[in-house]
Amino acid sequence: MSNGTNPTVAAAEGIRARGLRKSFAGTVAVRNLDLAAEPGEITALLGPSGCGKTTTLRLIAGLERPDAGEIELGGRTVSADGAFVPPERRRVGLVFQDYALFPNRDVAGNVEFALASDAGAKRIGELLELVGLAGMERRRPHELSGGQQQRVALARALAANPSAILLDEPFSNLDASLRNRVRREVREILIEAGATAVFVTHDQEEALSIADEVAVMRGGTIQQAGAPEEVYSRPASRWVAEFLGEAEVLPATARGSSAECELGSFAVREALQGPAEVIVRPESIAIGSGPTPGNVTSMKAMILDRDFYGHDQLLHLELESGRRLRCRRAGFPAWHAGDHVQVWIEGPVTVLPAGHAQ
Repeated sequence: MSNGTNPTVAAAEGIRARGLRKSFAGTVAVRNLDLAAEPGEITALLGPSGCGKTTTLRLIAGLERPDAGEIELGGRTVSADGAFVPPERRRVGLVFQDYALFPNRDVAGNVEFALASDAGAKRIGELLELVGLAGMERRRPHELSGGQQQRVALARALAANPSAILLDEPFSNLDASLRNRVRREVREILIEAGATAVFVTHDQEEALSIADEVAVMRGGTIQQAGAPEEVYSRPASRWVAEFLGEAEVLPATARGSSAECELGSFAVREALQGPAEVIVRPESIAIGSGPTPGNVTSMKAMILDRDFYGHDQLLHLELESGRRLRCRRAGFPAWHAGDHVQVWIEGPVTVLPAGHAQ
């Protein structure tokens, strides 16, 4: 892929959506949604099927008209109070789940389709160089791998100097063996192009590994938005925690600035009183067979089972109280069912009011 100057995306001011609402036949798909995608950054709309993420993308693209709310692209209002700019005038590049390449056109022809009439071979060459397809101009889509087709679709989306690139489940048609490599390639292309990008996915790993900002959606609204490490390690609710990955929930009692559970006392970000829950990721739970670090609360436990993955292992533990937890450790030293260990918490936790599932 190119290491030269950026030939692709015009200066932009990001994407802003405020109070977006959209219903279909009385069913609410998007509900009072606010979204900010910063210039030159990649934002993931992450959520389960039916949460409204694809509808949100289509509203930004102009493929659907919102019932209410405002949308700005690159500092220009494209939808507000009855005003509506059609999709062909929004300067948005689209990458669909199935790539939507023209089978009767070669690579250069597919990219040329999105170019202004006065653009020539030089511009096509710049774009293909950017996406790592220089020299493949005359190949047809059926002669390309899935990853190469993905890059043709991306080059075409970037062709007209768009204010934003919108990608709908862009990696779902790729084999698992290709997916990680193509994700990284697409991220590199978007960064080099300086693109403001929003992509839709239901894959937590995909969102966390590619995006600069992750917006977690549920029921037509954004439950939490922030940097990947923030939404993962500091979830705003138990639902967000459990959707983003494995999470253990320990009953606790909060007293102002701290909360007590059977594995210790933990700081509370906002003063809290009464029943609470300490949410812990398995990688924040440590084990050992020798002395525990000073100033930590530990408990005895037994390993019931393990899932060994080579690079790491997920251990299933039972505390003396009978509570069962999962603990993720490096692949070595290897632990085994029946081992007796001490357990303590050594990573970030989140304290929330009990029952704070929404």
